[in-house]
Amino acid sequence: MLTMRLQRIGKKGQAYFRIIVTEHTKKPQGEYLELLGSYDPHKKDLKIKNERVEHWISKGVQLSPTVNNLFVNNKIISAPKKLSWKPKVVAKAPVPTAPKASKAETETPKEESVPEPVAETAPETIPEEVPVEAPVETPADSTSSPQAE
Repeated sequence: MLTMRLQRIGKKGQAYFRIIVTEHTKKPQGEYLELLGSYDPHKKDLKIKNERVEHWISKGVQLSPTVNNLFVNNKIISAPKKLSWKPKVVAKAPVPTAPKASKAETETPKEESVPEPVAETAPETIPEEVPVEAPVETPADSTSSPQAE
């Protein structure tokens, strides 16, 4: 199966990419069948051979998600964008817990719970609540400090 993907060239910190057609089992930095163009991400400059891209797509070459999105943004092809990468899920720091008990202590025998039959009873009457008066504070009580006994 053939794929159209980016091949990174350029120095460290100065990325520059070739757009190539290669066998999907080959290494990205290895041999390729055809060089279709180049892309400079710093200048957002895309140089491509449109007729060769259309030729390879008609032959059934699969586009990598990044190349697909690059072509869609530059209106070389009309297709939906693909998800090209997923952000890594950062694991939260584990919350310190109490020491774990041994397996024998944590396992409890399972008892089958049988629901008890509910007897039909007359509805109970609930007595009305009697309001309770709150104690009233006097100004002398609120200003005095508590005394230790």
